[in-house]
Amino acid sequence: MKLGFFTMPIHPLDKDWRVCLQEDREAFLLADELGFTEGYVGEHVTDKAENITSCIAFIAWIAAATKNIRLGTGTINMPNTHPATVAANIAMLDHMLDGRLIFGISPGGLLSDAELFGNLKANRNEMFLEAINQILALWSGEPPYDLNGKYWNITTRKTLIPEIGQGYIPRPLQNPHPPIVVTAVAPFSKGVTEAAARGWEPISANFLMPEWVKTHWPKYVEGCEKGGRPADHANWRVAKSVFVADDMATAKAYATDPDGPYVNYYRSLFTKMKRNGRLELFKTHRDQPDDEVTLESVCDRLIIYGTPDSVAEKVIAFREEVGAFGTLLYAGKDWKDRELGRKSMILMAEKVMPKIPAIP
Repeated sequence: MKLGFFTMPIHPLDKDWRVCLQEDREAFLLADELGFTEGYVGEHVTDKAENITSCIAFIAWIAAATKNIRLGTGTINMPNTHPATVAANIAMLDHMLDGRLIFGISPGGLLSDAELFGNLKANRNEMFLEAINQILALWSGEPPYDLNGKYWNITTRKTLIPEIGQGYIPRPLQNPHPPIVVTAVAPFSKGVTEAAARGWEPISANFLMPEWVKTHWPKYVEGCEKGGRPADHANWRVAKSVFVADDMATAKAYATDPDGPYVNYYRSLFTKMKRNGRLELFKTHRDQPDDEVTLESVCDRLIIYGTPDSVAEKVIAFREEVGAFGTLLYAGKDWKDRELGRKSMILMAEKVMPKIPAIP
């Protein structure tokens, strides 16, 4: 099993933004040094805690400082940006990374972003599909393009000057384009099926209960069958909140501290999901009463912590519960204690992963 990194960092509201960004950058550079195979970064425009506003800009910032890790947008919230802008910027970023880019896409889940960009009441799944279809058409087509959609019309017919290169959208370095991944945040996700049918791969979010994570594999198999390709466990990525320390006392204290980064992370998500009527993600069965879903129950089920030996045992047990997957994405958190945050990643790579057997 491979080890990757996924961060939609939730920082304290009063933390200096410069410190947040430098910390997130350092986490990616450390992941690269430790041999993490890939790393993804999220984006939101209207979240003071989850304060990376552009994953493309962030990846461009760290591109030259990394050597081997593949970097992924995690994710581009497609309804919020013109498809031609995404197509051009992703193409340039793929060249900047010399083909190390993974293209993560989604309809976007933060409602304040949707309101800001004017699509709160729109069918964002429909917008998402139109956007990615237009992006792929731009990369495979020739100007003047002439793409007509419900939400965007794209052409350079009136201004095309072929002899000087005006009116062209750039193409990525990877042919035909970077690998495409989608983050699955719903139980029994139909999006996983549709993505797999198109040759894309899923990431199961780290804020889904194991009961729902395990529903993604059958949907992926269904999609691969529709697309006429074999379903490979190696292509399934699962994100998980993990904290590793040298001793159990330190691990428990940091991971369960009510004012610590792990509990604060899930407090933020719990508040959003409850307000938006999406507590189902934190339930262990669909008919579970809402009042049984508490922040404490969420943290207890979704945070793995301990020594390298105990964490390895818990990861193995988690994999047995949800099914075999190819890459465990270590979910990044705020470094309230910088040394403990760094040490956890180091122990995960050097002490935990060697204890995890290969996919059965």
